Amino acid sequence: MKLRNILTIGFAGVALSIMAQTHKEGVEYFKADQFDNAKTLLERNMDKPGTDKAVSHYYLGRIAMLEEKYDEAAKHFELGAQANPDYGYNYVGLGALQLKQGDAQLAAKDFKQAESCDKKDAELQIDIARAYYDANPELYAKEIAKRIQNATKKDKENPSIYIFEGDRYADQKDWGHAGTQYEMAVGYDPNATGAYVKYANLFRMVNPQYSIDMLKKLLEVNPQSALGQRELANAYYNTENYAEAAKQYGNYVNNPNHFKEDEDRYALLLFSDGKYQQGYDYATKLLQSNPGNFTAQRFQFMNAAQIPAMADQMLPLAESLYAAHKANPAKNKFAPIDYNLIADELQRNKRPDEAITVIEEAIQTMPDNANFNKVLASIYVDLNNLPGAADAYAGYIAKTKKPDYNDYIQQALYDYFAGAQTIKDDPAKSNEYFAKATENANKASEAAPNQYKPKKVLGDVAIAQAPKEEIAKVAFPMYSEAIVLLEGSKDPSRYTSDAKAIYNYLGNYWLDQKDTAKAKEYFNKYLTLDPNNEQYRKFVESL
Repeated sequence: MKLRNILTIGFAGVALSIMAQTHKEGVEYFKADQFDNAKTLLERNMDKPGTDKAVSHYYLGRIAMLEEKYDEAAKHFELGAQANPDYGYNYVGLGALQLKQGDAQLAAKDFKQAESCDKKDAELQIDIARAYYDANPELYAKEIAKRIQNATKKDKENPSIYIFEGDRYADQKDWGHAGTQYEMAVGYDPNATGAYVKYANLFRMVNPQYSIDMLKKLLEVNPQSALGQRELANAYYNTENYAEAAKQYGNYVNNPNHFKEDEDRYALLLFSDGKYQQGYDYATKLLQSNPGNFTAQRFQFMNAAQIPAMADQMLPLAESLYAAHKANPAKNKFAPIDYNLIADELQRNKRPDEAITVIEEAIQTMPDNANFNKVLASIYVDLNNLPGAADAYAGYIAKTKKPDYNDYIQQALYDYFAGAQTIKDDPAKSNEYFAKATENANKASEAAPNQYKPKKVLGDVAIAQAPKEEIAKVAFPMYSEAIVLLEGSKDPSRYTSDAKAIYNYLGNYWLDQKDTAKAKEYFNKYLTLDPNNEQYRKFVESL
């Protein structure tokens, strides 16, 4: 199964220098309002060398508050204060909890203790302002304004001031002013990663290029930012620029702070972009580190299916993938391509019964997917089980909202051949198939009145059902119409086989009618399509 290339990309697996994994990456995600990802990184890196546990506990406490897990939040703030009593932010967290409980006086004491740790820290003032804002922005409006004023006096260029103001505008859906504040934040501090990302998110839908440009600026300042790499990759992905998305994901998945689930998207992008060898190698690498990675196994198989040199290795890959799926279907789910590729490989290896089992499961799992019925019909054709093919294709027609000419004529052909195959062993069933062939041929003719094939099929059905003495004339009306349409088609040479059959039948019809001249007219047309048929030529010359 060959897939078209979308875009061409360069090799994305750029080697990155080993980056230390500490609390900083989690904080970066937190400040970009990606709290689940922040929590993952903060917990993952808690015990890594270089991690400041006081900082990690503070942000984990803030996340717990957002999750309304206040006991857990208190535990984190207390652990953070124990880890470093001079890090004032955990007292801010404890004060925020007091505000949630409605005790502003105790909160004020905690905030005062926080300020005593660092009287010059503007960002600490902003975090106190946030605590008041999150508790009740109207009730604590004066305290919020006071803290913003304090922060500005201490350091008017501190980006946290403008990020907080931008967040407040964003809460009011004033996107323009919010964007301006975020721009001011990065203007004062080019390392304010969260401001870049928040700005980019504001314009992700309305002006995606603004988002991309801002994220590029972030990576110019901090090229090893996992957050920046991930966001830029997603920005390209959302604009369907899959080549650039794959390139950025290639950088990102080599960053030790990437998320495992993003490996799946990178594998998908490589496959979608036609980078099959690269995609196969990447999936194989993932499997080497985690043999139970079902997604990597899927993409290894899908990419291998597009590499001709791997044809001999496909069957064991297909068997292994299907076994993994069957071991846990609820967890290891297939997409349509998995079913189709596995069935195709089984069919190629002369195992059609197993291929049928795979496609029947696909039909049961995804009953609305009409294409599976077409695949099943083709397998039955290879088995020379024409009734099976006709029945399977009928399922495709039933699921198709607007069947077209090609659908109806294919169904008519399957029905005709099914009728012919069952005519001796089950005449009643044969008649049912012939009736369906007639019905679908007529529908095909209505859909495309200029096509000859429906008339040909109607003639074929008439011949198949006629008594022996009627065969020579029963198809005459249908074949006569068919040949006019065929000769009037743009490229009649494409239908040589059908044309020869019709010319021969019509010649014999006129011969039976004692009209030798008319008969020879059709026989000679036959010879124009088969000029080397000397036996036929001698027959015509003998008339």
